[in-house]
Amino acid sequence: MIRKLLVSLVSGLMLTATAGMSVMAAEEKSDPNKEQFFPVLSYWSGPFAPGGSGIAGGWMDYMALLNIRDGGVNGVKLTWEKCDFGYVTERAVECYERLKNKGKHGAAVFWPMSTGTTYALMERAHKDKKVLLHMGYGRTDATDGRVFPYAFPAMTNYWNQSSAKLRYIAQLEGGEGNLKGKKIVNLHLKHPYGIETIPVWDKLAARFGFEVTHLPVPWPGIDQKSLWLQIRKIKPDYVINRNWGVSCTVPLREAARIGFPRDHIIGVWWCGSEEDVIPAGKSAKGYITATFHATGPDFPVIQEIFEHVYGNMKGNLSAARVGSVYYNRGVAGAIVTMEALRNAQAKFGNVALSGEQYRWGMENFNLTAERIEELGATGILPPFSMKCDDHEGSGQVRFQQWDGTKWSMISDWIAPYHELTRKMILDSAAKYAKEKGITPRSGDSMGSDCG
Repeated sequence: MIRKLLVSLVSGLMLTATAGMSVMAAEEKSDPNKEQFFPVLSYWSGPFAPGGSGIAGGWMDYMALLNIRDGGVNGVKLTWEKCDFGYVTERAVECYERLKNKGKHGAAVFWPMSTGTTYALMERAHKDKKVLLHMGYGRTDATDGRVFPYAFPAMTNYWNQSSAKLRYIAQLEGGEGNLKGKKIVNLHLKHPYGIETIPVWDKLAARFGFEVTHLPVPWPGIDQKSLWLQIRKIKPDYVINRNWGVSCTVPLREAARIGFPRDHIIGVWWCGSEEDVIPAGKSAKGYITATFHATGPDFPVIQEIFEHVYGNMKGNLSAARVGSVYYNRGVAGAIVTMEALRNAQAKFGNVALSGEQYRWGMENFNLTAERIEELGATGILPPFSMKCDDHEGSGQVRFQQWDGTKWSMISDWIAPYHELTRKMILDSAAKYAKEKGITPRSGDSMGSDCG
C-alpha cells in the first residue's frame, strides 16, 4: 500500500512538473515581448488572385523559413494573420483596422498590396504610426520621407520605373538622341494605378522630343479592340502596357491580330508574370516587361525554402509556383521587411517593436551586396539604402523577355532619370504638405535626421 502511495505521489509530482513545464513552454512560446506580428493583407479571391496569392505566399514562406531554420529573427518569433480583401479598397481598410492593434505594440508594418489601398491608408497609417511598405507601387511622391514619414515605396517607384523604361528604349534605339520624333503609346488602365505615370511620361516627352499618347483602358480592360485600332492608326514605335490582371494579356492578343511586334511592347512589372503571358499563347512570345527582382527557383534562398518549409509541409502556396514572378516578388519584399526589422532590433533590442521603432529601421536601411549574398539572394534584388528624405533608395530596374516558355533577363540594372523624377517627387510632396498643413521633418525623437 505504502509503495502504491509513493508511486502515485511520485507520478502525480511528475505529471504536475510535466504540466508545469508545458505551461511554462507555452508561456515562453507565446511571450508577446518575443513575437513580432505581421498582418498579411492580400487577395486570394477576385480577378487579381494570382498576384495576391503569389506575393503573399512568397512573403509568408520566407517568414516560415526564418522561424523553422533560425527560430525567428534574433530570437523573436514571427507571427502573422491573413486578411483577404479581394482587391477591394474598402475591405482592405477594414482589414487594416481589424489587425493594426494585434501584437505587443500593434502591427509595425503593413503591405497595402494595391495603389488604391496605399492612398486610402496613407493618412491613417501616419496617425497610427504604422509603416506602409509599398514596393514598386503606391504613391510615388511618398519617396520624400520628410512629408510622408511612414510610407516607403522601397527599392523603386512608378515614376522611376517609367523613366528607366525610356532609358532602356534609348539603348534599343542607339542613344537618347534617337528618341526625338519617336511615338510612344501609354496604354493604361483608367484607374488611380493606371494614371499614376501620366505626369512623368509627359515630362520625359518634353525633354527628349518624342510624342506620347495616353490611351485609357476602361476597367476591367477585357475589351481593347477599339484602342488597338487607334494604335494601328497612330503607328507608335513602342507601346507601354500599363494594365493589371487579365487586361495585361489582352494587348498581346490584340497586337498579334494587327501585326504589332511584341518586342516593342514594354510592360509594367504588374503585367510581367507567368499568369499574364501563358494565356496569350504564341501571341506573347518576345514580349518585354520591367522588373525589380529576378525570377526562377535557382537561388540558394529559394532552395532553402523548398528544404525547410515545403520539406516540413509548411508551405503557403502550391510548390509549382515557387520561384515564379509573383512568388519571388513576395520573397524580395520579405527580405527587405525582415532586414529592416534586424536593423531596428540593433538599436531597440531583440524584442517586439513598435511602428515608430520599425520606421527607424527603414530610414537607416542599408542592404549591401555582401549581406544579400549571405541571405542567398544574390540577383533577386539589388543592393540599396534608404534614409529620412529618400524612402525609395534605388530606383533601378531590369528588363525580362518571354521566350514562349519562360522569362529571361535581357538587361542589367538600369538607373532611372533621377534628376528629373526627384524634382517631380519633391514638387508633388511639397504641394501635398501645403494642402494638408504638414511641416516637413528635419529630425525627430527616434533619431532620424532629415537635415
